[in-house]
Amino acid sequence: MVMNNEAIESSKGLTIVLKLGTSSICDEVTHLPHLATLSHIVETIVKLKALGHRVALTTSGAVGVGMRALNVSTKPSELAKRQALAAVGQSKLMSLYEDLFSMFKQPTAQILLTKGDLADRTRYNNARDTFEELFSAGVVPIVNENDTISVNEIRFGDNDTLSAITAGMVQADYLFLLTDVDCLYTDNPRSNPDAKVVSRVTDIDQLKKEINVTSPGSSVGTGGMVTKLVAAELATAAGVHTVITRGSEPERVFDIVRYYEGGETDSKLEVPLHTCFVAKPVPMVDRKWWILHGIHTAGTVVVDEESAEMLAKDPNALSSSHIVRVDGQFVPNQGVSIAVAKPVNGNGEIGIVMVGKGLVNYSSKELNRIKGCKETMISQILGYGESPIVMEMDNFVALM
Repeated sequence: MVMNNEAIESSKGLTIVLKLGTSSICDEVTHLPHLATLSHIVETIVKLKALGHRVALTTSGAVGVGMRALNVSTKPSELAKRQALAAVGQSKLMSLYEDLFSMFKQPTAQILLTKGDLADRTRYNNARDTFEELFSAGVVPIVNENDTISVNEIRFGDNDTLSAITAGMVQADYLFLLTDVDCLYTDNPRSNPDAKVVSRVTDIDQLKKEINVTSPGSSVGTGGMVTKLVAAELATAAGVHTVITRGSEPERVFDIVRYYEGGETDSKLEVPLHTCFVAKPVPMVDRKWWILHGIHTAGTVVVDEESAEMLAKDPNALSSSHIVRVDGQFVPNQGVSIAVAKPVNGNGEIGIVMVGKGLVNYSSKELNRIKGCKETMISQILGYGESPIVMEMDNFVALM
């Protein structure tokens, strides 16, 4: 397919995040970099910028490149060894990108993130402001997880998730998950010749019931199709169209964006294979999205069914009198899940169902002392009363 430089001229000013997986960056066996693919990605980004778009690249590959540098054949399971490989590979990966982008005199910036960086609202805002300054200066941000210092508790888990968080943070129009397949299928096309293409998705929950995405990622990567569905959920909730397509042919981005930005009216346009997860028509506002996806969940507050039914309409309905149980240890203004204990079958078995997430006004110790008590008793029990409300409306996101 010939790259169409005029493909999206009518769509000036888009913000586009490209995510490149490890399997697209280096060979699974030799760990040698796919220089042709990387050069093609860089050329695509430069042309997108020439058309007036803001572009960020979320990249995997630090561990894979580190394996090549240290002649390691198998990805280790030990955290410290993976972190050491990432430390070696990250600088080499950025050097490779810098060399390729410098051919076009395109400045780049490295941004290394952990989930812990985004858990604090101030640090989240600082990261977002940094992206804005880089875009304004014409710089291409290259984003990766800071694998060298990340531990399991603060890991994104995979760079599909990181790319979705990045896309939401910069309020992107499109997130492209560039991978080693053309699109999402109803089953693994490598083992099932009857697998069908899934081209457009508006309901991810319904999609999960209809397809099989259990195949894992590559031997040097961490993701698979499951992680891409998770990323699509995060990004579309923030109002970002999310596209899965083949990374070795990044020029597909031009025709895919032109197709959707043109209102899908050009019947003559041959759109390359891809899957588009359509953004939610009413995206979650930035703060609510940050609460739901950015902050670490430190504990759970279990409430009665009456309170759970009211929460979706009025978060101020979460009062101390409706709290049944408090799990975990947390301090004021930390993130907690709000759950309800309810029967899950006809045998009377009780299960915990999550109904929301938010920032609490009281610590776990304080909530354990005031649970089941009326709001008017808080000051008497604690000796002080910061607020009669357990969680403010602006600090709560309903899941139901």
